[in-house]
Amino acid sequence: MSYTIRAMFPAICLTLILPCSQIAMAADPAPTKDAKPAETPVERAALPSRSQEDALALERSVPQAEQQQLQAGDDSFLALWKPANIDEPKGAVVIVPGADESPDWPNTVGPLRRKLPDVGWSSLSLSMPDAYNDVFARAADPAPAGDKAPADKDKPKDAQAKTPDPAASAEADAAAAAEQAAAQAELAKANAEKIFARIDSAVAFAQQNKARTVVLLGHGTGAYWAARYMSEHASPAVQKLVMVTAVDTGKDTPTLLELLPTLKVATADFVNKERTVARQQAQDRLDASKRVKNARFTQVALSTIAGNPAMEQDQLFRRVRGWLESQ
Repeated sequence: MSYTIRAMFPAICLTLILPCSQIAMAADPAPTKDAKPAETPVERAALPSRSQEDALALERSVPQAEQQQLQAGDDSFLALWKPANIDEPKGAVVIVPGADESPDWPNTVGPLRRKLPDVGWSSLSLSMPDAYNDVFARAADPAPAGDKAPADKDKPKDAQAKTPDPAASAEADAAAAAEQAAAQAELAKANAEKIFARIDSAVAFAQQNKARTVVLLGHGTGAYWAARYMSEHASPAVQKLVMVTAVDTGKDTPTLLELLPTLKVATADFVNKERTVARQQAQDRLDASKRVKNARFTQVALSTIAGNPAMEQDQLFRRVRGWLESQ
């Protein structure tokens, strides 16, 4: 090989290698500084229910000695226990709060559970399960704008000519309504059984702590559940029933007015007759009790003390104490 060809050989090799390197660089570009790694979706934990949030808050604010974890079937729930401050307690008062109320609710529930032990009554205040959602009462969500049905002009002529059969539509609507009602009834039944199981557990706890007598006290809708418990699941250990500003749940049957004639224990109905709706409902309950022979029903009127809720709570406590000790 001549000297000239040998001298040109390296240059020829370089010209062949450079195009290959450019192709390799184009196929595998270097990562840029702004490139971000792909993010993996994060699964969020389910939000706690109202009753769980209340329980967590109470566990931080209420003395540990007052907290009791009771068992009702497969459910564990928080109850607040305060033993009577005497050597021989008169009994135990099981307090059933109303809807969305905690075992230490500032109106009625908390004040009574703290004051009753000072006059010889142990108190056990329950946490209630979350109210079941009336899913069938919700209006159906409107269809998204992008999913609108095509205009009539786009439909085939045969489809435009057809009209729905009124009888078939009515039958379908009736079947759907019956199905919803049955599902709603199942939810209501399950909710009632859950509440009754908690009251059963509370009564058993009171008996284990040597309560000579057990009083069931309900506030608001809690009074409805206390009365219904005494009507449908009466326990021989519960000898008195106290209802404070009792109201129906609005979606459960039988109603409070229908339950009263079935009660066989001494019952006190504490009402505020200065409120129009409450006054009429209280009068209806009083009239119903008069129609029942040997009814052990007493209605006690409370006064509104404007601007002094603490005095109102003290008034209620004194009236409840007086009735308990008169029986």
